[in-house]
Order: sequence, then structure tokens, then C-alpha cells
Amino acid sequence: MKRLALILFFLGICSPGASFAQAMFPAGGGASSEDISLHDLLVPIDNGSAVTLGSNTPLPIMSPELALATYLHRTEQQAYGLASYSALTVIHAELPDTSQSGEFEVERKFEAPHTLLFTPVHFTGDGFVKSNVITRLLQSEVDHVQKDDPAQTAISPTNYKFSYKGASRVQNRLVHVYQVKPHKKHAGLFKGRVYLDAQTGTLVRVEGNVVKSPSFFVKHIEFVQDYADVQSFTLPVHIHSEAKARIVGRTIVDIVHRNYQPVPATSAQTARQMPAL
Repeated sequence: MKRLALILFFLGICSPGASFAQAMFPAGGGASSEDISLHDLLVPIDNGSAVTLGSNTPLPIMSPELALATYLHRTEQQAYGLASYSALTVIHAELPDTSQSGEFEVERKFEAPHTLLFTPVHFTGDGFVKSNVITRLLQSEVDHVQKDDPAQTAISPTNYKFSYKGASRVQNRLVHVYQVKPHKKHAGLFKGRVYLDAQTGTLVRVEGNVVKSPSFFVKHIEFVQDYADVQSFTLPVHIHSEAKARIVGRTIVDIVHRNYQPVPATSAQTARQMPAL
């Protein structure tokens, strides 16, 4: 059980929640990478390419440099602009080697900067998976939010080297693809790819392998995390992760977030200042 707990602690580092802050660019600005220059931000990759989304005004395709700069700016704004959110989260976990699985539905409440609470809604499946996999994963999320510095795992040039790899499509969205490699092996960092919407610069997907295992018993972990725009914020909606352990074998976790209710910082401040009736 202790070994399995270590595996799930590792998964918790990569799981969403308030850990969407891992993709937030910390305040204070940033630097460009060696392969992505920000000196020519206003040049689109194709002046003839434009897409109309729900209006008669065409939305031009951003250059890779502009998309990356826009992403960094948006995430910096979100770090300050999101006061709290609530959401419904469903965690499905399975241990294929022992044919055990479970699914836990919880309500989550995040309040910036260091509060994350879970309220159980419904569970089905194996009790061992609930107690030793899902519950420990949720606790690791809480610990991460309470104790860790998001700047140390932010997807930014401070922590990663960015290399542009071309355009692609994710869920029928045109995206710019960047390979990212961490400057150092630090817990919570990964080697993989980042996908940004080519028209808005918003984060669409992150995938890769975590570069530093927290335990001798965890040999490998890989993940894919998808994001969506909710109001003016970009929040995680799904993560699929798989770990390979020396004792229990594979551990597979899928987490889905829905029904987000974000509260902007200005709204929260206004609510606190309103007199009681």
C-alpha cells in the first residue's frame, strides 16, 4: 500500500484541479526560448488563412511566436484574475494487473491561492482503489495546492526550452505544436509537447513524460491533459495518465472536470465589499 501511495502521489503532481496553476506563467514577465523568438510577433504564418467563428469577422491565424506570447500573457492574467472556482470532478482509476477499478464523483472548490476542498458525491467500484488510489490522489492535489510554488512547475521559458514543431489539429482546432524540454530535472516538470490554439493562443493540450520519479518503485509515467476555455479562463477538462510500478504494475487514471463555475477576482472583491442585507 505504501508503494502504491507513492505512485499516486506522483500522479497527483500531474493531475488537474487547482494544479491548472502548473500551466500558469508567474508574475514578473518571462524570457523567450532559444528556438522561439518573440521579436516578430505580428507576422501571421499565412496571411491568406482566416477562419470565421460565429460572426462575419474573420479571425486570422497567429504566427507561432505570437501564439506563444499570447499564451504567456493570458496565463499571467489568469494567475491574478481567477479568485475561485467550483466544478464537478469524476476520477476513474484502475489496476489492470489485478483487475481492480473504481470511480469517484466529487465536488471541488478552489479558492486562490492555496485552498482546495473536495465533497464526496458518489463512488462505485473496489474499496481498495477508493482508499489507496483515488483518496490518496485527491489528498496529493490538496497538498500540492497548499504547499507548492506554481512558478516552479509553470509551463514557461523560465522552466522549459520551447521548440516549434509545426501546425496540427486537436479536436478540430488548428493548433501550433511546441516541443518542451525542462531546463533541469525537477519534480512536477515533464518532457513532451504543448498545443496552443493558432487563432487565440489559448492552451489546448499538454502531453508528455514526467522527468523525475518521486520513488524507486515508479519507473515511468506519461499523461495527456486537455483544456477548455470557460468564460475568460482556460481550465483543465480531462487528464489521462499511466504509471508503471515495480510491484503493482500499471496504474491508469482518468479525471474529467465539468460544470465549472469560475469567479473572477473583481467579482469576488465586489461580493466581499457588499453590505449584508
